[in-house]
Amino acid sequence: MFYCIVKKTQNNSNQLTRLLMKHVLLPLFFFFSVVTYAQTPCTGGSAGPYPCSGYNLQSSISLNTMNAGAGNDSWGWTDPTTGKEYAIVGLDNGTTFIDISNPTNPIYLGKLPTHTSSSTWRDVKVYNNHAFVVSEAGGHGMQVFDLTRLRNVPSPPTTFTEDAHFDGFGSAHNIVINEDTGYAYPVGANNFDGGPIFINIQDPLNPVQEGGYSMDSYSHDAQIITYCGPDSDYTGREILIGSNENEIIVADITDKANPVPIDRISYSNVAYTHQGWFTEDQRYFILGDELDEQNVGFDTRTLVFDFNDLDNLEFHFTYTGPTAAIDHNGYTKGTKFYMASYRAGMRVLDVSDIANGTMTEEGFFDSYPNNNNASFSGAWSVYPYFESGNIVISDMQRGFLLVTAAANDTTPPTAVCGTATVAIGENGIGTLNPADLDGGSTDNAGDTYFLVCDKFFDCSDLGEITVELEVYDDFGNRDFCTGTVTVIDALAPSLNCPTNVEVAFDAGQNFYTLPDYVTAGDVSASDNCTTGLTISQDPIAGTQLPQGNHFITFESTDASGNTGSCTFQVAVEAPLGVEENNLNNGLALFPNPTSDVVTISSKNATITSIQIVDMLGKQLWVAQNLDVQSKTIDFSEFSNGIYFVVINNQVSKKIIKK
Repeated sequence: MFYCIVKKTQNNSNQLTRLLMKHVLLPLFFFFSVVTYAQTPCTGGSAGPYPCSGYNLQSSISLNTMNAGAGNDSWGWTDPTTGKEYAIVGLDNGTTFIDISNPTNPIYLGKLPTHTSSSTWRDVKVYNNHAFVVSEAGGHGMQVFDLTRLRNVPSPPTTFTEDAHFDGFGSAHNIVINEDTGYAYPVGANNFDGGPIFINIQDPLNPVQEGGYSMDSYSHDAQIITYCGPDSDYTGREILIGSNENEIIVADITDKANPVPIDRISYSNVAYTHQGWFTEDQRYFILGDELDEQNVGFDTRTLVFDFNDLDNLEFHFTYTGPTAAIDHNGYTKGTKFYMASYRAGMRVLDVSDIANGTMTEEGFFDSYPNNNNASFSGAWSVYPYFESGNIVISDMQRGFLLVTAAANDTTPPTAVCGTATVAIGENGIGTLNPADLDGGSTDNAGDTYFLVCDKFFDCSDLGEITVELEVYDDFGNRDFCTGTVTVIDALAPSLNCPTNVEVAFDAGQNFYTLPDYVTAGDVSASDNCTTGLTISQDPIAGTQLPQGNHFITFESTDASGNTGSCTFQVAVEAPLGVEENNLNNGLALFPNPTSDVVTISSKNATITSIQIVDMLGKQLWVAQNLDVQSKTIDFSEFSNGIYFVVINNQVSKKIIKK
């Protein structure tokens, strides 16, 4: 959509830009008195007067035929009862409805006149078989039109009347609708600093305002979705992605009384952040800047952002097109991004490899054959969502054009579901890769791609879960199937043991009584799913340990039967006798810790034997029949860890190798 004029005192430069653009645009409009019937194939690089590649002209209706001076936005409606497809085209003086069920012989059914005055800017979206129309015309508000009236138009073209009108605002630049929730969001009005107005349209003929969002100021355009993307924090939330003149903003507007900003991002050489759209998986946001081609001198520049984490938006890469034309509105369907690029017409980009920073142009239909200059005339918008594959181009000078891919594919893939297993991770969340649920889906013409909204699971989901898999192809044809996901917890509890300890016999005893380490809080256990874990101790508290090294093991089992354990050592030493005490008091081991050699020195007694044992009591080295006061031992071959040096079979000293 194009620029509008709003009162925005906090950004006078942008207000001036919009004023200037309005004056530039108005002299550009002129009439073409043409209605084209019968398909004009794209051959030799043209379809009649229009340059093209890979896209045929189905038909066209001129502005003169529709009694208008300028074209602007477009949308579409498919009758759920008859299956007929209808194009909805915005004009300076109203909104037209065109029956395209026979795409080479469209029927101009008539026009819904503007609610007040003519305007260059008009925007329309559809919900529940009703069209909702806003305009920059003063006092226009929101028109509501019952599209089922198009089933029976006796003598087209006719002049329609609106079925309802909402006057809670005057002019607005654009309207966004989330069909999942039944809310309309006019943006670019004077209300809420130009941010979205929240209007409940679940009863289309009785719209009710429920607030608005002003925290991020003016939104020129927006996409509002029920989120099913890669950020599990926001699954199922209603998320606003606003194109806000010099940045993209993201907000959670689920609670209409308490909308919450999430993050924002700008980019280099920003000129006018205009409009953008998500890829099918809601991972990448494809944005057009409407003034960078003119202000900076780029060829058509399209910016791609990685929205893997909505709290931490990231720039991904830039695509540069083959012409100097200005990019305008763009929409994703399947692996294709359909972009209205003013004087370069409709450009179609392959986004199947967008994750790797690659987009390529696979075709185009140039509705403005004069030139591809960076000027504001030509294709304003496109609507690519008809199941027939027919694509509406609304052109500022040429009105309505209907095109289709020369290699159009309207056959949906065949979805076949299998089973998948998802393991809960340490954070208590498990994630399903949609492709893992595929059981052999096929497509008649190419690759298949997979989407799942219910892809995040937590500990409450343990067991079998039924999940719907969406399978789509390059052209956006899709099919669905239901598979079974088994959610498991395979992680054992994590236990924290006490550190190894040396203890002496109980007073007057020849043993050490093992305490209850669990009750004392010296050992703890945690688990990703189970709380209130029970910990067992082996040997149990109260066990009488003789002299030597003893290993105490703790175990805990979670609700899924996973068992975790930890072990530490208790070295029980007998009180030293007179001879042992004399030896002990004169002993020195250095350096300790060591990385290579250790010297054992005794002042009070002769060293007759030395043993080195590990934590398990296994003898690793021994020297017998000694008669020395000092001995150096090479530790370089030992692994890092804790060892015990036993001198004269009487005194044990701990040493650390590192």
